[in-house]
Amino acid sequence: MIIEPAWLSGLFASAFLSATLLPGNSEAALLAYLHFNSQGLIPALLVVTAGNTLGGLLTVWMGRRLPAAPQGKAVAWAQRIGPISLLLTWLPVVGDVLCGVAGWLRWPWRQVALWMLLGKVARYLVLVGAASWLIGA
Repeated sequence: MIIEPAWLSGLFASAFLSATLLPGNSEAALLAYLHFNSQGLIPALLVVTAGNTLGGLLTVWMGRRLPAAPQGKAVAWAQRIGPISLLLTWLPVVGDVLCGVAGWLRWPWRQVALWMLLGKVARYLVLVGAASWLIGA
């Protein structure tokens, strides 16, 4: 197995950008990497998950730079659901907004990072599993 650092760097950058408000497509980058290096599954999953999680945490940090959220029904509802909602950060557009909201509402960093990481891992595992199933079918 040959692991190309340049490919992994590009994969990390794509995943990082995909988790911010900037455009990126980490799913296509991951599938392209695995197409050319099918033996590099574990390093690719680690790199893409790390990049996407760190990009999401950057958005959380930016949300913390906003003035504190005013109290109201929507904020109370979001607070009730809490950091577990970050399992959905893998969703396009919605995920970026959730990261910003997590920062804006000042949710605890550890909980934010944990739930976000779990959501990102699940996203890429489902993606790779679905691609394998479709190609193998």
